[in-house]
Amino acid sequence: MSQQREEHDVHDPDGVRLQKVLAGAGMGSRRACEELIARGRVRVDGEVVTELGVRVDPSTAQVEVDGMLLQLDTTKVYLAMNKPRGYLSAMSDPEGRLTLADILDDRTEQGVRLFHVGRLDVDTEGLILLTNDGDLAHRLQHPSFEVPRTYVAEVHGPVERGIGKRLRDGVELEDGLAKADSFRLVDSAPGKAFVEIVLHEGRKHVVRRMLEEVGYPVIRLARTAIGPIHLGDLRPGVTRALTREEVSTLRSAGPGSQPGGRTPRPKGQRPVAKAPDRKGIQMVTGSARRTAASSKSTRAAKVAKARGAAQQRRQNGGR
Repeated sequence: MSQQREEHDVHDPDGVRLQKVLAGAGMGSRRACEELIARGRVRVDGEVVTELGVRVDPSTAQVEVDGMLLQLDTTKVYLAMNKPRGYLSAMSDPEGRLTLADILDDRTEQGVRLFHVGRLDVDTEGLILLTNDGDLAHRLQHPSFEVPRTYVAEVHGPVERGIGKRLRDGVELEDGLAKADSFRLVDSAPGKAFVEIVLHEGRKHVVRRMLEEVGYPVIRLARTAIGPIHLGDLRPGVTRALTREEVSTLRSAGPGSQPGGRTPRPKGQRPVAKAPDRKGIQMVTGSARRTAASSKSTRAAKVAKARGAAQQRRQNGGR
């Protein structure tokens, strides 16, 4: 009796069959989605549904598979962008400086108001998310959700042992204590090092300030991940649409409705860092090396030109 009532509560006779909705959300073939329902892995508005005849309204129903909330609203836009250095994290600027809007494809975003998730200062590059889903944008940015953000920084090296522990234990900044969730050395070169730092707060310039506080001012900084979304091989100035699976995973990064509503971590336990974004790291470190190599080549060309001019003067007897 209870099960029948639950199914009746979520069933919308004018809606779309649940297995079709699941297939449209990228959960597999129609038959595979029927299996998900039959095994009790699907919830609609919080109720487990096991009957294949249930219909739902995709515009209003909240559908979950294994606890992962699916994105069914096709009017929503979800983008990942690799913001280059020199661009403001804004959609417009009264002073006429370059903004995120200068990168977006007008054919896709025309008439759509987008929120950017994860502000980066003008000299920092890397991953920014853009969406017109205000609820998700709020969820990802609210401090209580503790969504981890991953950065790769180029610093003057070598990096001493024990720096990671200091950052994880916390460093005192002018606006309070700041702690890293994780820290590791990614790569090194003569006179410099690349480090990865993960934290879940978004105070202004917090990564730069933390590293400077422990004696490693940042030369270059890039964000390689926001929660489960990684920069990957997305090149600077390029934008891509998130997949349905990525959007659903993002929604699972926070609690169901209100900030602070999820089960808190045990005291002293840090958020679990995601697997390293190796493509993103390679892009950042490789780009830095190419920039350095380009600068070195430019300096070498100037030196060669100066030497050639001096030799020509000697051959001309100083004339």
